[in-house]
Amino acid sequence: MTNETPTAKLSAAGVSIWLDDLTRARLNSGSLAKLIEEKNVVGVTTNPSIFEAAITKSDDYKAELKDFSAQGVNAEDAVFEITTADVAAGCELFAPVADATKGVDGRVSIEVDPRKAWDTEGTIAEAKRLYAKVNKKNVYIKIPATQEGLAAITATIAEGISVNVTLIFSLERYRAVVNAFLSGLEQAKANGHKLADIHSVASFFVSRVDTEIDKRLDAIGTDEAKALKGRAGVANARLAYQVFEEIFSSERWGLLADAGALPQRPLWASTGVKDPAYPDTLYVTGLVAANVVNTMPEKTLDATFDHGVVTGDTIAGTYDESNALLNQLEGLGISYNDVVGLLESEGLEKFVASWKDLLNHVQDALDAAGKEA
Repeated sequence: MTNETPTAKLSAAGVSIWLDDLTRARLNSGSLAKLIEEKNVVGVTTNPSIFEAAITKSDDYKAELKDFSAQGVNAEDAVFEITTADVAAGCELFAPVADATKGVDGRVSIEVDPRKAWDTEGTIAEAKRLYAKVNKKNVYIKIPATQEGLAAITATIAEGISVNVTLIFSLERYRAVVNAFLSGLEQAKANGHKLADIHSVASFFVSRVDTEIDKRLDAIGTDEAKALKGRAGVANARLAYQVFEEIFSSERWGLLADAGALPQRPLWASTGVKDPAYPDTLYVTGLVAANVVNTMPEKTLDATFDHGVVTGDTIAGTYDESNALLNQLEGLGISYNDVVGLLESEGLEKFVASWKDLLNHVQDALDAAGKEA
């Protein structure tokens, strides 16, 4: 593998490339291993939508579902067994990467049942159950950054379990997420856990911010409004990196770092471009900095590998400009708090809907297999 490809340059600039997809076909065909070898992929993220597509749009799980049907397994337990098995296999594939990076990369994420996003205790219990079932050191348990999820993040970290915090849209919520992480580390230390073994990322969503704000800019329709399209997502993420730099240079963090803790890295999620008018690598090349993760759908990964222009850090020195942009949007009557609140609500609704669709499809498959027996 050459060091001159755009993905190699991205990695050299401090960006860990993770694939936003996992299927049994990828694992069994060797295509995921090929992405590790050729395109610098060092981790994988999953979510309910990804599993819904993987299980319902292929025959890879047909035999397993037939066995489950014969055993009288219900849809929820079947989904639990299938998804944890795929994630465990992914963790095995990425184990050499995890070993080489001391657990920083080589990670595979699995999300708690999204229906528990508003249930703190339910999320904690589900996180522990998933962690025990996958039983791999390099698994990440994904917990949505709802208000109720913050305490669950702290409690899960306190147990020594590594966490991927997902569905972050606002700077205020991101600060709360980092605080929950630090509180968890402080409790983990008191509980006797080795802090160097606990890892975390904070998944900050990018493209969906532009989708919602662009819609509002189009409704305004002025030249000033149109000139701001496609810029808010990157600006918001850049300001999140400013928060990251601020908190992880604080005295509170220094005490934890001295005890062996590693920072919670920002992860750029939702990096596939939704508007074809924008460059297809917009949310990759515009968010290059040290100590971040970019989790990409394969289409975005391929575009980056093919023609991404990576010239080094594209975040440093942008904070004043990014703040000014958000202020311009407020001046046009576009409420930042309204946008991010709506996006969190819609994001959770989509994940819950995907999860319910998955359960329904699996139940249909179990019923069909039972009739064939």
